[in-house]
Amino acid sequence: MRDGQETGVSTTPLAKVADARAPIVYGIVQPGPECPGGVPFVQSRDVGGAVDVNVLNRTSQQIAEQYRRSKIALGDILFSLRGNIGQSSITPAELDGANIARGVARIRVGAKGDPEFVRYVLQGPVLQRLIARNANGSTFRELSIEELRKLPIPDVSLPEQLKIAEILRTWDEALEKLTVLRAAKERRLGALRAALLFGRLRQKGLRHNWAPTRLEAVTHELTKRNGTKGLGRESVMGVTKAEGVVPMREQTIAADISRYKRLPPRAFAYNPMRINVGSIAMNDRDEAVLVSPDYVVFACNADGLDPDYLDHLRKTSWWAHYINSGGSGSVRQRTYYADLAALKLPLPDLDEQKAIAAVLNTARADLIATEREIEAVTRQKRGLMQKLLTGEWQVEEEDS
Repeated sequence: MRDGQETGVSTTPLAKVADARAPIVYGIVQPGPECPGGVPFVQSRDVGGAVDVNVLNRTSQQIAEQYRRSKIALGDILFSLRGNIGQSSITPAELDGANIARGVARIRVGAKGDPEFVRYVLQGPVLQRLIARNANGSTFRELSIEELRKLPIPDVSLPEQLKIAEILRTWDEALEKLTVLRAAKERRLGALRAALLFGRLRQKGLRHNWAPTRLEAVTHELTKRNGTKGLGRESVMGVTKAEGVVPMREQTIAADISRYKRLPPRAFAYNPMRINVGSIAMNDRDEAVLVSPDYVVFACNADGLDPDYLDHLRKTSWWAHYINSGGSGSVRQRTYYADLAALKLPLPDLDEQKAIAAVLNTARADLIATEREIEAVTRQKRGLMQKLLTGEWQVEEEDS
């Protein structure tokens, strides 16, 4: 390792890669009140990917003039020093002549460097680890401008920089397209749920009229405990909004798990104090698991409610509205099974439930496949950056 860069390639401090006429600086310390029609300035929250010019705050011309040393130009790298430390953007043409805030550094690359290449180096896994180590503070973390100036940049010829940047840009473009595709599939799944779960799809010009059915009529609470000879600690799970049923951290599991509740396959569990933020999930594993004794566990009646149908229904705004308007308690809401059981579901017969769930499962599986593709491409790009930006893999230089 040399100068913190895990590579056999020699490196140069970022400060020396910058244009000597425009050293690395941070921006406006006190921008004053919002000044409509004034000079836009970029804050750390605005950095990361493309800068949205339309949401930038503005300062007065007088204050901007006091900080003219940090004025930005087309192609400058904008680097976040606080908050989302290490994130960066390239200044677009619309912000030529704008400014930056105290939490952002301007990096203007010299004639022998390519701004896009330098930004990729700053985003790469090696420097991101170095940035994380060198950030100061516990509650409010920040990378000092001095530490930023020391960051090691590989000594790579300009033609090779341009080629590496071109390769990595191709991967970024692929990720952008996949991200747009994922958003479209999320919207499609949401629209299908709204249409199918509430009978809004018309058949022969008629709208479905499903009789509201109370949840307690088609589900039942489960209270079975693990016991002294039940499942082991590896079976203890928690429930999160983002990931559903996931293994619980060992340090949060009680020494005695005999009172933990059993959660069978395709049954539901939730923390009664967190269901209002979406922390409820179906156990989609093939085996039973354990959840906290404080959780509510319930299952669908085989002759009344399809679990997949309910699993989709709970992800709608209709469900969220009920959860946030019900429950017990004045200070912090708790939604127990009795509270949830009072919910009236828009419920067709069981065969139609399963048919609807099959369509929605297909749409969800398609969305999940795209999400996994994004994760795979992101990992591949990260590995490629590691190889290219440390000199482990060489690229053929093209004539400049």
